[in-house]
Amino acid sequence: EQLVESGGGLVQAGGSLRLSCAASGFGIDSWAIGWFRQAPGKRREGVACTSDRDGRTYYADSVKGRFTVSRDNAKNTVYLQMNSLKPEDTVVYYCGRDYSDYGCPYLPANSFHLWGRGTQATVSL
Repeated sequence: EQLVESGGGLVQAGGSLRLSCAASGFGIDSWAIGWFRQAPGKRREGVACTSDRDGRTYYADSVKGRFTVSRDNAKNTVYLQMNSLKPEDTVVYYCGRDYSDYGCPYLPANSFHLWGRGTQATVSL
């Protein structure tokens, strides 16, 4: 069982990136998947998640209205569309699988596992 993040890169402020979280070894249709980000020396912060039970999506206040999480169960992949990017969005992004019953929508990092290596997003002025 594995999650692999991709899609990061360098973009100017106000630009967009779409991150992908590809799952293997299990079907995402039975799991909530969350996106997190982590700056050096700081704890991992929940960004967004997509629930398997009701299809709802949840967002941290810092990204609400700018980021959109979606899932394609047929492709076994979860996406994070990031628009109106700001320099403070420059961090490494990770996706994780919720193994508890409350990881989504509350996004505590210790309720998620199967972290990949992450993908770096860099937003320049």
